[in-house]
Amino acid sequence: MYLRIDRLQIELPKVWEPDPNAAAAVQELFGGRFGEMSTLMNYTMQSFNFRGRTKLRPFYDLIANIAAEELGHIELVAAVVNQLLVGATETAPPTEAPLEPGKEARNSHFFINTAQTAMAVNSMGEPWCGDYVFNSGNLILDLLHNFFLENGARLHKLRVYEMTTHPVAREAVGYLIVRGGVHALAYAKALEALTGVDVPKMLPIPKIRDDAIPEAAKYRRMNVHLTLYRFSPDDYRQIAAIWRGEHPDGGALVVKDGPPPGGPIPELPDLPESFAPEYDPEALAEMVQFLLKKKKT
Repeated sequence: MYLRIDRLQIELPKVWEPDPNAAAAVQELFGGRFGEMSTLMNYTMQSFNFRGRTKLRPFYDLIANIAAEELGHIELVAAVVNQLLVGATETAPPTEAPLEPGKEARNSHFFINTAQTAMAVNSMGEPWCGDYVFNSGNLILDLLHNFFLENGARLHKLRVYEMTTHPVAREAVGYLIVRGGVHALAYAKALEALTGVDVPKMLPIPKIRDDAIPEAAKYRRMNVHLTLYRFSPDDYRQIAAIWRGEHPDGGALVVKDGPPPGGPIPELPDLPESFAPEYDPEALAEMVQFLLKKKKT
């Protein structure tokens, strides 16, 4: 089962500058083959279907725990897409064509399908596909796939970073680059424990240090690259059997109980021109106040 905390894993900059085409690019990090939806569902399915869990508990704990973190990653990417779309249109009566700017956006589905919010698609608007999930049942092969998946995701994050200078997008991508590095190293160490192969020597892929990305370097200075968060009140403690020793770049690896401190989820304003949450949002707000008042009586 899952617990949920109403916060993002990091605090996003407060920048209200729309860029729908940047939002379309960032969608790759949500619903692309190497996006956060893929890492979430790969690790989730592997944890659901894990054989010999009791005997192989550290490896199960690692996959299941990282899966829980990935759920927060898709939440973060969705928040970025949403922030990039805030202000893309102006409120006006339907007869004045207030959604006309959507004609010029690379992905008009933002304006037609989802009231200018994130979708489970890639940067070209193609839906995320369950065929992206790899779950062979062979532990070494699944871990090797996860290592490959994390490094493919790193490559795509770096490329999306190079496609936009928007501070909200770059802040999130910088954080995700660092966290992806943690996951890649964790799977590398798991493979090393099982096979004796020095997989961590391959990292980072591609060979560009996180320090070259200012937004990633910020989180490195906070030792986020050394930390594996344990996303459970009581479980997944045996990840410490794998996540231990020294980081290849120096510094002791640590398991931290609980999630990162995080930051608030940005409030999405009413969008009457898209009838979201309704054409007259104030009428809904009045209904909420009525329900709350009724609850007190």
